[in-house]
Amino acid sequence: MRHYLDVDDLTSEEFRAVISLADKSASDLGRPYDGLGVACVFEKPSARTRNSTEMAVVQLGGHPVYIIDAEVGIDSRESAEDVARTLGCYHASLCARVFDHSMLERMAATDALPVVNLLSDFSHPLQALADVLTIRAELGVDSLEGKVITYVGDANNVTRSLAQAVGHLGGTMRVVAPSGYQFSEIDIEQLRGGGLTLELFDRPADGLPGSDVVYTDTWISMGDEGEREERLRAFEGFMVDQAMLSTAGSGAIFLHCLPAHRGEEVSAEVLDGPQSRIWSQAANRLDAVRAVLAWLTIVNSAS
Repeated sequence: MRHYLDVDDLTSEEFRAVISLADKSASDLGRPYDGLGVACVFEKPSARTRNSTEMAVVQLGGHPVYIIDAEVGIDSRESAEDVARTLGCYHASLCARVFDHSMLERMAATDALPVVNLLSDFSHPLQALADVLTIRAELGVDSLEGKVITYVGDANNVTRSLAQAVGHLGGTMRVVAPSGYQFSEIDIEQLRGGGLTLELFDRPADGLPGSDVVYTDTWISMGDEGEREERLRAFEGFMVDQAMLSTAGSGAIFLHCLPAHRGEEVSAEVLDGPQSRIWSQAANRLDAVRAVLAWLTIVNSAS
């Protein structure tokens, strides 16, 4: 059984096949989930993830069931494996937004039903798919060959998945982060080993020139609130403001996976400015999850 826990669960050819499905309208994809349920388990709340996932299931003919952690008690009331097996009795797929990535891996290992990662501490593969859909559309390209995507901020789950997606499409990924917030050596080895051109910088002034895309995310993710003051000190000088964005060039677009904190990791002038494409990016979350759900029905029915 195939799952979508990480961008690199797919080959580059498969990732491009998912993109082709995302380029299609909902009506073109048919109703592969007609009469079927999709369990949507949320350990962590979300606005874009919940709305895009539920509407994608509806557009594919299915019925989404929103489940909070208190209703299933993963690893407290029941093991992650038993939760997956239980939901497999009623649903065609399981979409889960969790803290610990290993929980998704354990659920998927049961092969009770296909599992889709809505977010974990390790990766955010649906966000990455939405990101490259946005980049392709806004830059008017199919592949990302010759394009430079520069991420400014904490090298986190969003950054890792974006880097994998950029690698599948042949682009160059730059990460600009202060010491202690860059990718680990293991991450760097894996990303470069997968064929990604990865460039690392610790000063925005060095990393932004020549960028086609400038991307940032919150410095204080859910669960990092206790490190707030430490992180704000570490990221001083890393806020993407108009002066910083201008070093990338007037043709560069700005992306942010949201929610954003104006005046912290990005200025209001940039977030709400003419180079920002954050709302197209948010809208593409729907196309992304719909494509992945459709692709899973295709590959799993063929196996």
